[in-house]
Amino acid sequence: MTPRLLKEFKDFISRGNMIDLAVGIIIGAAFGKVVNSLVNDLVMPPIGLLLKGINFQNLFFALNGHHYETLKAAQEAGAATINYGNFITTVIEFLIIGASVFGLVRVIMILRINASLTAPPNKTEQLLTEIRDTLQQQKEN
Repeated sequence: MTPRLLKEFKDFISRGNMIDLAVGIIIGAAFGKVVNSLVNDLVMPPIGLLLKGINFQNLFFALNGHHYETLKAAQEAGAATINYGNFITTVIEFLIIGASVFGLVRVIMILRINASLTAPPNKTEQLLTEIRDTLQQQKEN
């Protein structure tokens, strides 16, 4: 790499947006693991219990027409399967992640609105207020 190319790469990486993006990706990956565990370990077992002991991991359809007790048994036999139980679990994960992101964005927007309402006026706003007040005084006199 040439020195100019190295400098451009350094400038590109050190931009605030790139660092924010990298942090977001890392946190997002970790958040995905937490949600995956939440769904698989906390949400799906009670749902399975309510549905008379159904294990969503074993909801599948073998395309070769044979019956297998578990998905693992079908996969070990080399059967092609449609794993609709895994799909249901993934949809639930998506809904939880979507609701979480929606809630987070909503909280951030509320905080921004509150911050802008409570923030003192900036220099431009102060000057405009002074001009307005001066013009009103001149008009009254």
